[in-house]
Parts: sequence; C-alpha cells; structure tokens
Amino acid sequence: MELIATVLKIGAAIVVGVPLVVYLVQDGLLFMPQPLEPARREMLARRAPLIEEVRIAAADGTQLHGWLAKPKAPASGEAARFPLVIYFGGNAEEVSWMLDGLHDSERPREWAWLLVNYRGYGFSAGRPSETALVSDALRIYDFAATRADVDTARIVVFGRSLGSGVAVQLAAARPLAGAILVSPYDSMVHVAQHHYPILPVSLLLRHRFDSIAHAPGLELPLLCLAAEHDHVVPSVHASHLVQAWKGPRRFSVLPGTGHNNISGHPEYWREVGAFLAERGR
Repeated sequence: MELIATVLKIGAAIVVGVPLVVYLVQDGLLFMPQPLEPARREMLARRAPLIEEVRIAAADGTQLHGWLAKPKAPASGEAARFPLVIYFGGNAEEVSWMLDGLHDSERPREWAWLLVNYRGYGFSAGRPSETALVSDALRIYDFAATRADVDTARIVVFGRSLGSGVAVQLAAARPLAGAILVSPYDSMVHVAQHHYPILPVSLLLRHRFDSIAHAPGLELPLLCLAAEHDHVVPSVHASHLVQAWKGPRRFSVLPGTGHNNISGHPEYWREVGAFLAERGR
C-alpha cells in the first residue's frame, strides 16, 4: 500500500508539476530578446540619410527603437512618397540584420522598410507579450501613416515566424495593400499542441496569437512562404492559415529549406519582389 501511495504521489506531482513549470517558463520559450551592440548602432547611423533611426512611443509610453530604410532617390531628385514594408521578425531576431543588403539587386529596391525591434529587443524598452506587441504594431503603423514621405495606399506588412501573428492582427485592424507571411502558423496553440501533445496547452498558453481566427475576414492579398523541412513551425500550419484566408493568396513551400534558412532560397526574394511589384503599381 505504501508503494502504491508513493507511486500515486509521484504521478500527481508529474501531472501537476510539469504543466506548472511550462506555464511559468513559457515567456522564455516564446520570446528570446536579442541585444543590439552600440557599435552596430553607430555604424548604421553613418548610413544616413538612407537609413533613419526612429523612436516610437508605445501606447503605454514604452520607447520602441528601430530604423526606416528608404529607397534611393529618383534620378530626377524630385521628392516622392514611397511604398513601405513594415517588418515583424522572429522570436529571436534583432531586426537590424534586415538592413544589410536591402539595396542588393535581388531585393525590391523601390520600397522603404520600417524595422522596429520588439519590446526588450535591441534598444527597445519593456517586456514582450502578445498584447503589447500587437498594440505596438498599431502604433508603428500609425507612425508610418502620418509621414509625408509614405504612400499610405501602398503599405504592406511582412511577418516572419512569431511576427506573422503580429502581422495578421495588424492587418485585421488597419488598411494594408498586402501581407507577406513567412513560416507562419495558424495559431500558437496549435503549434504548441504539435510539440507538446500530452500537455493541456490550450489551458496553459497566455500568448495565443490566433491568426486563423482573423483569416476569414481578411480580404487583402497574401503571399505565404513556408519551408519544406520546418521542424519549428511545420508547413501544415501555414497551409491551414492560407486555406482560411478570404482574400487572394499565393502559397509557396520552398524545397530543401528549414525554419532558419528559408530566406537563403533563390526563390525567396523573387517571390517577395514579384508580390511587392504587384502592390506597388
């Protein structure tokens, strides 16, 4: 009887303890803030005026930090309102890396890019959460839309991995010309259930990023790129999201790629460039 009682106690401890630990550490599993070295910030500052350092006050006063990378001026020298991509990166991504090679021939050169680090990432203050990141995305959009040099009819949101959930919720709340989603998911709950099938993740998860709940109401054009061998967010989750999307959509699974190297595929920037060319007309 004592052995049975001991086994039951151990079983109960596991049943209660493991979900409790997962609940307590989930923020550290989902959000992995990355620093920005001061030397890199100074290097980027020297690339003005094509790269403009921006600071945006969030709704709660938290200071967000990032960059606006502008296209090269037309040969005529005339001022123009440029089309804009607002980018939201992955959960372990400091977004300044996107500034390297933005004007390479393989990338769309006539578009500006607004790259703002999540709370706690780079030089942005605060701590990340779904609620905070979505609220910040609205402020970032509003910051862009009030600029005289931005063509508000040609703003596209670009979300990669974690950022796809932020991008979808921005698309549900603000007018956009299109959405580019890379390695997206239908919902964070479904992805967590894939990785932890024995845990009651639907009860434990605080940051749900339920993109598929918004998809049936989104009429804007979508480009979705997924990796063939994505073991972090399997492409089936992207497929479910695309199937639920109301507007026109293109879905491409890039062969031989994984979650972290998808952008190295030759078709990656070709797909992005073609999509932006359509939106830029």
